[in-house]
Amino acid sequence: MLRVFYLLILVCCVLPTAFGLLGVSLSSLGYIPPLGMHHPSFDGFAMVFDWQGVWRSIAMTIYSTVASTYLACIITFAILQASWGTSFWRKIEVSLSPLLAVPHVAFAIGFAFLFAPTGMGARVMREWFAYDTSGQRGADLALVINDPHALGMILMLALKEVPFLVLMSISILQQVNVKQIEKVSASLGYSRAQAWWKCVLPQWLTKLRFPMLAVMAYGLSVVDVAMIIGPTNPPTFAVLVWQWFNDPDLSLLPRASAGAVVLFIISLMLIGLARAVEWLLTKGWRTWQYSGRRGIAFPGKIVFMGLLTLSVAMMPLMLLWSVAQRWRFPDLLPSRYSLRFWEYEWASILGTIEQSIVIAVISASIALVMALLAHEYRLRYRLQVPGYIIAVPMLIPQLSILFGMQVATLYLSSDAHFSWVCWAHVFFAFPYVYLSLDGPWRSYNEGFTRVALSLGKSPLRVWLKIKLPILLPAIVFAWAIGISVSLAQYLPTLVLGAGRISTLTTEAVALSSGFDRRVTAIYAIWQALLPLLFFSFAILISHLQVKYRRLSIKGLLPDEYLSRKPRHS
Repeated sequence: MLRVFYLLILVCCVLPTAFGLLGVSLSSLGYIPPLGMHHPSFDGFAMVFDWQGVWRSIAMTIYSTVASTYLACIITFAILQASWGTSFWRKIEVSLSPLLAVPHVAFAIGFAFLFAPTGMGARVMREWFAYDTSGQRGADLALVINDPHALGMILMLALKEVPFLVLMSISILQQVNVKQIEKVSASLGYSRAQAWWKCVLPQWLTKLRFPMLAVMAYGLSVVDVAMIIGPTNPPTFAVLVWQWFNDPDLSLLPRASAGAVVLFIISLMLIGLARAVEWLLTKGWRTWQYSGRRGIAFPGKIVFMGLLTLSVAMMPLMLLWSVAQRWRFPDLLPSRYSLRFWEYEWASILGTIEQSIVIAVISASIALVMALLAHEYRLRYRLQVPGYIIAVPMLIPQLSILFGMQVATLYLSSDAHFSWVCWAHVFFAFPYVYLSLDGPWRSYNEGFTRVALSLGKSPLRVWLKIKLPILLPAIVFAWAIGISVSLAQYLPTLVLGAGRISTLTTEAVALSSGFDRRVTAIYAIWQALLPLLFFSFAILISHLQVKYRRLSIKGLLPDEYLSRKPRHS
């Protein structure tokens, strides 16, 4: 039975990648029979590269992706180097859930509210530091938001991906055994910083491969964040391809498909670049690992506190904007407040919230069950799909496969938009859920299971009574991650929902492009609040489970099966 379920997982979460790439590849060659295109050609690629400014868009996309990815890695390493094994690390663990809960779109909107030319940053500079911006041009003020060099998007993506990389690094550093490395390095006369540079960094970078490539793929193909704070003339290449897909002239569809193929080729090139950098640092050029005792101690604690302060400041600012009836620049606070924007939007936003929660819970629950079955199958059978195949949806641009998936849904059932959106969310959430459970599943002591089986218990009963209680915090946390990923999906909801399925993310992105900031703030608040609620639920379950296990071990709970001393009358 487990093999049947594993085969079903492959059909639902692995094979669509191949069909999606095949569909978009055929469309890029001009072979679209439903539109009367039966003769393959390379006209679509010609139209892509004939577009004015396309090379600038591609170059800006590549350098912004590489810069944001490696900046996030450097910040993550700085935080780990300065805080791992210290009392400050507990504060980081407590702060990870709120930081992870904030979706990219909500973070981008709050980032824009802070650093826009008329945002809170400009107001504070004018009020506290007497920095007058009234005589400057709009282009001079756009240093972070919609700047032509994508500097703001690089900074925003790097800061947003740091909590994810820190979370993925926890299980990695536990496998590396950092304490033993530090002790041996100290006995040889090396400092903590030098030990991290010489010994921990090469092992950490190698094991962080998949999470880092996932961050790189997201930065390459992101559309919603680029539409909010990215450059506009020209936009990033992913936004340009998305605009081509939305062109009402269907005869230009090969151009959009060709752009998606080019985006996929760029992602393969960047994966090769990342692997080359990793090989160079860990194997090719190794003299830096034993040439002297030089090692820089990064101020990781200060960097993390800055990131936490920035993230915390966004929510009050969005709340302030949602109730601001009149807020003139450069005033630090609104002159008039009103709840009428909440009253006007409540009727419409309530249905969107309900639909977003339903889709997220369904998708995350299915993805969680699939991830549990996949991990159990991996422990029992040798014949299995490699982990990097399961992680493929994380490593390739969404635009490169979504069009092919959309074409496949038209042949099956074109009206089941809700079901197709849920399937798309499962498809993209499953790798994250699977990866988040990988560390806990590998660290679980299988000796408990073998002892219980030797006592005559069934495998299902052993799993429910022993393995599930031990791994329950990790399972609930993976479920919360799946919900967060589902709530953040923008392109899958629009493409497979055909514009008929509205979620908080799709509405927030639509409102952020020139609509009233007050309404945009309301949607951004709810988009940030929902994942936080589910992460809080996961933390609560984890605490309750830990307390239950402590009471159970002490024998303070009734009907326990733990061995006790016999009582004689």
